[in-house]
Amino acid sequence: MLSKAMIDKMNDQIKNELYSAYLYLSMCAYFEDKDLPGFAHWMKIQAGEEQEHAMKFFEYLTDRGARVSLQAIDQPPAEFETPTAVFEETLAHEKKVTALIHSLYELAVSEKDYASQEFLNWFVKEQVEEEKNASAILATLKMTGDKGSALVMLDRELGKRDE
Repeated sequence: MLSKAMIDKMNDQIKNELYSAYLYLSMCAYFEDKDLPGFAHWMKIQAGEEQEHAMKFFEYLTDRGARVSLQAIDQPPAEFETPTAVFEETLAHEKKVTALIHSLYELAVSEKDYASQEFLNWFVKEQVEEEKNASAILATLKMTGDKGSALVMLDRELGKRDE
């Protein structure tokens, strides 16, 4: 049986994952408005992944007999300065999510909740990938800049991301 503290933190994480999806949809809208369909496509897929993450927590809680309690989701920012600024924010956000996952894992360890540790292992690994992907795109943007043919080429490359 899950502790109240674990249930509460996992319910918080559902909200955090859904906020991530909301944030990435807002970034998608920004890129659509800037005529960068590849960047928009990348963000739309990212938003979908975050919704899947939220549902993993939802299903885990229900599988363990816990009550899911959905919370209000904050409005994400709608305006961004540049594509580079978007990916700086993306990386910062993923680092924040990593810290939240680590905090959940620490709670599971302190409570000797082995099932939750096993469940959270997937998220620990996933966050390594999330940070790596955001870092790689950010590094490319910093090398190429936010305008010109290099941005167009990167936009085409990001548009090839599989769902």
